Order: sequence, then C-alpha cells, then structure tokens
Amino acid sequence: MAWIQRYLVLILVFVSLAMYLLALRLGLQTELAVTAVSVFTLASAWWLERRQPYRKEWRQDRGDLQTDVASAVVIVGVVDPLLKVLAPLAVVALYSSLNVQPVLAGVALWLQIVVVLLLVELGKYWSHRLHHQLEPLWWLHAMHHSSERLYFLNGLRFHPINYVLNFTVAVLPVMLLGVSPEAIVGYLAISQPVVLLQHANIGLQHGWLNWVFSTPEAHRWHHATEPAEANSNFGNALLVWDHVFGTFKAAEGFIETKEIGLFASSKAIYPRRGGYLTQLVSMFKPPCCRSA
Repeated sequence: MAWIQRYLVLILVFVSLAMYLLALRLGLQTELAVTAVSVFTLASAWWLERRQPYRKEWRQDRGDLQTDVASAVVIVGVVDPLLKVLAPLAVVALYSSLNVQPVLAGVALWLQIVVVLLLVELGKYWSHRLHHQLEPLWWLHAMHHSSERLYFLNGLRFHPINYVLNFTVAVLPVMLLGVSPEAIVGYLAISQPVVLLQHANIGLQHGWLNWVFSTPEAHRWHHATEPAEANSNFGNALLVWDHVFGTFKAAEGFIETKEIGLFASSKAIYPRRGGYLTQLVSMFKPPCCRSA
C-alpha cells in the first residue's frame, strides 16, 4: 500500500489523461471516458477509506450523509448539466451580438489545454478566495464548510449558487476565448481526479506532490476551524496560484486531533447540522454567518 499512499493522486491523473487521449484518438466520447475515471476515483476513495482511514471516526455518519447525497444529486444531476447547455448558448449569443472572432480558435489542442488549465484554476482560486472574504458569498460557501468531517462525498456539498458563480468566473471566460470543448474536457481529465479525491479520509503521504496538487493532505488545512489556517490552499486542483498570491500552506503540521468545520463566528448561527433544504435557504435569512 506504500505506493498508493505516495502516488495515488498522480496515478489517477495519469489514468484519466490516458483515457482521455485514447478516447480522443479513437474518436470516442472523451467526456464519457473522463466521467468513467471520475466514478472510479470516488469508488476507490470509498474503498480506501474503509481500509486505510486517516481518522476512523470520520467514517461514521454524523447526520450529514443525507445532506451530501442530496447536494451531489442536485449538482451532478441538475446544475452541472444545465450549465453545460446554457453556457455555450450564452457564448454564441454574445459572439453574434458583438460580431467578434474567438481568440484561441485554431490554436493547437495541447496549448488550449494549458491555457484552460491556468485560467480556470486562476478563476476558481479567486472565486474561492472571495467566497471566504466577502460576507454574502460566505453565506453560500458555509454549506461546503459545515461538514465536521472529511470524507469522499462531501467534496460535492456546494450551494448551487456557489457552484454557478465558480463556473461563471472560471469556465465561462475560457469559453469566450474560443477554446474547443475538447480542451475543456482535457482540463477536466487533469483536475477531476484531484478534486474528487481531495476530501477523502485516507492516510496518504504525497510528499512533494502536496506542493503541486490540492491533495487531501494539503486541503485539510482549508477546512480547519481557525481562519488563519483555513484561509489558505484555495486552489481547485492545483496550488500554483496559492504560491503566486501567498496563500499556500504546507501540508506538514496538520495534526489528527485538529477540528474540522465552520469558524467559531459562524457555528452559532449557521444550521451546520441541518438538512440540505435548511442549509439551502439559510443564506436567504440573514444575518447568517461571518467569514472570520
């Protein structure tokens, strides 16, 4: 199991990229190939959590499983598909009204993927950071931080409006640049395994990879209850922009007894143990919660 502990994230990224490139070469649905690896990633996380947990107590349902399942169904089954339909229509309408040509049309696919990787990660970094700094946005993002344990499924606990804002800030701009759909799927092939694994309750030791990817070890700091610790490692899949903007926090030093969840200023007023619908509407009932 030692090689899994040290290289799991990297292995899953390589597998995802290989499946994407194979599907691309064979003329198959690349998004379906990446989705298959995503399902495999979640299944692997679930299996490893039962055999090599980081904290055994995090395997116990604390009344949050139903909330996480409901959020996953809404995000994966409703919000994300709607965005994939509406966003291209919005881009086409905007191009038609402005009568301009997409900047990256015709650029080599590999270069488009690099541009998408850097720009989407930049957009998601700042969207995430602003959701911590601006009180109205924190009301949305508190749903994600309300879980008092980390395990494979609560990475999909997001307020739908939070998810839409992240997409609008990060993905819509690269679509407006004219990148091909395959370039966006190529980005997902790299980022999706990391994102789906980063909340997993697995005892991993990724070493130098913790400085590059938003691994479970690096991401745990982000869910600490102390603002000085949690306002770090905002990166979606990569931590490159955390290094650039000075918010990177090394994975070393996180102790197993450290508390996970909302900041003290938010705990008293946010329904952290409420059901999905309760958390969904809580932001419409201010004052809700503060971000520090």
